[in-house]
Amino acid sequence: MSQRDIDQLDQFARYGVATVYEAAGRVGLIDIPLHQIIPGSRVAGPACTVMCGDGDNLMVHAAMAAVQPGEVLVLAQPNPQPIAMLGGLLATQAKVHQAAGIIVDGAIRDVDELHALGLPIWARWIRARAASKTEVGTINRSVVIGAASIAHGDIVVLDSDGACVVAAERAAEVLKAADERAEREAALQGKLEQGALTYDVHGLRAFVEGKAGPTKPEH
Repeated sequence: MSQRDIDQLDQFARYGVATVYEAAGRVGLIDIPLHQIIPGSRVAGPACTVMCGDGDNLMVHAAMAAVQPGEVLVLAQPNPQPIAMLGGLLATQAKVHQAAGIIVDGAIRDVDELHALGLPIWARWIRARAASKTEVGTINRSVVIGAASIAHGDIVVLDSDGACVVAAERAAEVLKAADERAEREAALQGKLEQGALTYDVHGLRAFVEGKAGPTKPEH
């Protein structure tokens, strides 16, 4: 991964899920409930996608031999089950092999160990129930999580708000839009700190009072 790629990913992580999702045109939201194991963690990295069998983590073990430094492991199931796909031993391997983080459309366990390990992890469920290891799936083929399609190399962004994905070919475009959005928000923040109201700045008062149509606010 080049320094330019690393800098780009750092910017995506800094802007975070909400800004990146909005900058992308409100597409790419990974719309599932997620437990954030390391409070305050934020990550952006190219996806290493893993399709497991339902309630089966054979391919999670296989993925530890495939994940590249800086990638986000994306663990999916065709029909997500509240069964532990990952625990302390697998997470240790992911950290040693320098995964940037993990998102699990399934359950995890060993939460205290995972917290101590420090690898950023997000999961739909926390359950102790063990997975089977009998179904061969795929690695680095497209998966769908929370109505979002994620391909190998797409940029996955994760923080306290959840997760979103940006198609690899849109990365520069979306990052530019995120830069512009952040500048507008900084200017608006200054106005609000001086006492202005979004009710007026966005023309919402006039809309509520029937005097005009609404503008298109940032939020």
